[in-house]
Amino acid sequence: MSEYLDWLEHTSWAEAIRQSLWLYPALEIVHILGIVILVGPAFLFDLFLLGFSKNLPFAGMARYLLPWSRRGLILIIPSGLFLFITNAETLGFDPTFWLKMVLLAVAGLNALVFHKFVSRGKLDPNTPPKIPLLYKIQALVSISVWIAVISCGRLLAY
Repeated sequence: MSEYLDWLEHTSWAEAIRQSLWLYPALEIVHILGIVILVGPAFLFDLFLLGFSKNLPFAGMARYLLPWSRRGLILIIPSGLFLFITNAETLGFDPTFWLKMVLLAVAGLNALVFHKFVSRGKLDPNTPPKIPLLYKIQALVSISVWIAVISCGRLLAY
């Protein structure tokens, strides 16, 4: 693994990013913007599931907010990969980085389970819902995991 990480870190792309005065900061800005676009709507949807904005219909909230979260991934994934390759050897052995990756998997799995299995077709899409306890638990998991992911990301800078 060490050899692969060394190779990644010494690719022409990684070296160009490290040597550029503006490219690494630009990638960080894009990455943070993607996080805002992904996590902001996810938090709003989770708060809705926790009982805030009770007068709004479930389908309307999902249809409006969740596509924004998916769009955030379009910025996060490539910018994250480029940021990773600039410091692959260090990050590849950093427990905080791997905790962040595990938490990202948990967040994705939580969203997948909720949208594909738990909530599918169970609420009237046009009326304000009475939110089941399981939805509230998944919303709390989502909020907690995203806070932990963001915290790990910030801790990687230190």
